[in-house]
Amino acid sequence: MTQDRPNTYTNRIVADVRALSAQSPGGRLPMPDLAEWDIFPFEGEMQVRELSAPSLPESPRHGEDGADACSSCKRSDDEFIWTNDNWRLNADEPSGLPATVMLTPRVHCDLTDLPQKLAVEMGPLFLRIEAALLSLGGIARVHINRWGDGGAHLHWWFIARPEGLTQLMGSCSSMWLDVLPPRPQNEWDDTMRRVASAMTDGD
Repeated sequence: MTQDRPNTYTNRIVADVRALSAQSPGGRLPMPDLAEWDIFPFEGEMQVRELSAPSLPESPRHGEDGADACSSCKRSDDEFIWTNDNWRLNADEPSGLPATVMLTPRVHCDLTDLPQKLAVEMGPLFLRIEAALLSLGGIARVHINRWGDGGAHLHWWFIARPEGLTQLMGSCSSMWLDVLPPRPQNEWDDTMRRVASAMTDGD
């Protein structure tokens, strides 16, 4: 006899009970082992924020109501460093890392409803963007991330980690984006021109 899978409500209650049982008498969860890793950007006295109760239904993400309400859809091609018929690559503001770019499809969709044709294109395009970032030189690794809790329009982050800076390795690299001072605008613009050129060479 197959046991019924717990429903979403039951899963949520179980998770809440586990979290509550792990809290200290002061109502805090213990600091994770991550805080002791060499790549963790912070040190000194820290504590985990209090775990808030679930808030349902969740607030709608930006662009949840469709393309007409999506700022990504409304942007013109000249705001991107590279485009083709189906995809656009955005450089955004300077960061403290050598290069960070964001890939978005032209069509308003998330990963759950990405058209099959674009899904087929996505893998080769990832390789192409990584190669363009590595061509800058001095790049040890390109991290690829998707979060998507803020915006309903699919977007992938590509974060270039500089060679030798091993503190910036792994999952903490995105935290360092908010810690390191941004590069000068002229240097950033030159880097983005080089990335765009490398992408165009593949057309």
